[in-house]
Amino acid sequence: MPEAPISPAAVIALLTSEHILEPQEHLTPDTDLFSMGLDSMAMMQLLLQIEEHFRLTVSPAEMTRERFATASALASFLEEKRLLAA
Repeated sequence: MPEAPISPAAVIALLTSEHILEPQEHLTPDTDLFSMGLDSMAMMQLLLQIEEHFRLTVSPAEMTRERFATASALASFLEEKRLLAA
């Protein structure tokens, strides 16, 4: 059975359930994650969780602001990466 696509909702759930971000307002797929507190320490925590939950490794060269800007952007990047690895 194929895995479900990595969705923005899954990224938001990961960010909040693992306490990587503790936003004061509701996160949407297009919320700017950096304005919600995503900094270098939070990105390192997020990378560890991505490896654990999605079984994907993100290299430092792939960690661009554009890819991590929103839950939608990150989900698209991770899903593309997963499909290329299959």
